Amino acid sequence: MRAIPVASVALLGAAALSACVPAGAVGSNTFGFTVSPGTVAPGGEVTLGVGRTAAGCHGRVTVTSPVFDTVTIPRHESSATARVDRDARRGAVYRVTFACRDKTGTVDLTIAGGGSHHPSDEPWRDKGVHAGEGGSVAGFDVQQIGFGAALVAGAVGIAYHLSRRRSGEDRA
Repeated sequence: MRAIPVASVALLGAAALSACVPAGAVGSNTFGFTVSPGTVAPGGEVTLGVGRTAAGCHGRVTVTSPVFDTVTIPRHESSATARVDRDARRGAVYRVTFACRDKTGTVDLTIAGGGSHHPSDEPWRDKGVHAGEGGSVAGFDVQQIGFGAALVAGAVGIAYHLSRRRSGEDRA
């Protein structure tokens, strides 16, 4: 009869732990190269990031793509911004290449849209806030993931302890 509560706690703990993994971490590159947001409209702005962890790049990073000008992320910074070309093809996926000394990595950038888009001769103007970026993953932070895993493990341990203590009281 003890197997049922133990199995329940183990399954709930595994489910909670898997929910803590950010969506971008599955299949992400090992050096922490990121493009956020992953889908952007022509003329929009993206944030280019690099992980400055032990496995990451510690030098200057050069970021290239056919859809924006070459960007350099300085050695002591972890991100920079780039403006996507206004004439980027809607619905297309462009490869963004990060180069840091002997480490290189690529991330895909999708251009939003696909409907009828007629470019105008008007200059691009920033009109209001950029909505829809909430909840996007800015990078794989090992410290935050470790802290989250410790919280989940602590909750599972407390639940296990309380379930064993209650079963001991029932026998008395």
